[in-house]
Amino acid sequence: MEISKLGEFGLIDRLTKDLGKKNESTRYGVGDDCAVLSFPDRQVLITTDMLMEGVHFDLTYIDLEHLGYKSAMVNISDVFAMNGTPRQTTVSMALSKRFTVEDVEAFYRGLRVACDKWNVDIVGGDTTSSMTGLAISITCIGDAAADEIVYRNGAKETDLVCVSGDLGAAYMGLQLLEREKAVYYMQVDEARKKGDKRMLEELRNFQPDFAGKEYLLQRQLNAEARGDIIAKLREYGIRPTAMIDISDGLSSELLHICKQSNVGCRIFEKNLPIDYQTAVMAEEMNMNVTTCALNGGEDYELLFTVPIGDHEKIQQIDDVKLIGHITRAELGAVLVSRDDQEFTLKAQGWNPLAK
Repeated sequence: MEISKLGEFGLIDRLTKDLGKKNESTRYGVGDDCAVLSFPDRQVLITTDMLMEGVHFDLTYIDLEHLGYKSAMVNISDVFAMNGTPRQTTVSMALSKRFTVEDVEAFYRGLRVACDKWNVDIVGGDTTSSMTGLAISITCIGDAAADEIVYRNGAKETDLVCVSGDLGAAYMGLQLLEREKAVYYMQVDEARKKGDKRMLEELRNFQPDFAGKEYLLQRQLNAEARGDIIAKLREYGIRPTAMIDISDGLSSELLHICKQSNVGCRIFEKNLPIDYQTAVMAEEMNMNVTTCALNGGEDYELLFTVPIGDHEKIQQIDDVKLIGHITRAELGAVLVSRDDQEFTLKAQGWNPLAK
């Protein structure tokens, strides 16, 4: 169905007609000029992300349902990175004429699965037309007690540097998708040059080679916010001194913490958590796996520092790895290699405004 048949308000009604409320702070959601939220005794956390077709996602290899899920998760992750609890979200989309009502419904299915997972209410947004493709803007609202919020500027000398999950898999998943996309278009170009209609028809059923690489695809296409780690830290009575989620690469995020906390750090290559599939794919593509882990981005794991006294507690939490410690600012941010050489960390991760 063409979106124009429903119009803006018809589309909104169709997408939001059965949205319920999961949080007491949601007083009123979709249906008026503003949503009404109430946080009488809590600090409010607000984060916004904009995702542009051709910059942040490629619809050649991500379907709209996965895109909806990922779009919500990357915002929810920011609230967890402040040690908060996500509560509400607003969703705005600019759509070109090539998208149908069913396309937008698929996006919302993924969005709602992500929000339902973390009990987040969808309370509003906007839809408009686009001349260039799909643009998505999502705002997530959360809350936390004032003394629970964790900023990037609280790391102290001798604090331990910890990271959840593993690193580099999402980036290698992207490389895999880009490789198979290139293979597909190379074959299409060859068939067109030859005028081979049969080959072109067969390419409609092109099957990319993803065997044994399923985890990498999951990490790229199905981002997960690590609210489970936040729950574990609370269970063990650990309050991080500084925290950030890894969207642009471990190196970039570590340098954010170091700069804002006015400290240095030493992390150890041997301690970086890297999945087996990531290592195999990096070797296959002749890439340095440590570089991928440091600079790949889109892992959405939590990078945080804790007091040295929490060392034993941290070691009891599954899926959290101690990778180094905080030092004085004048010692800089350093990676210690497996053979004990020292390298200065550089922010080489994702930068959407770079040339």
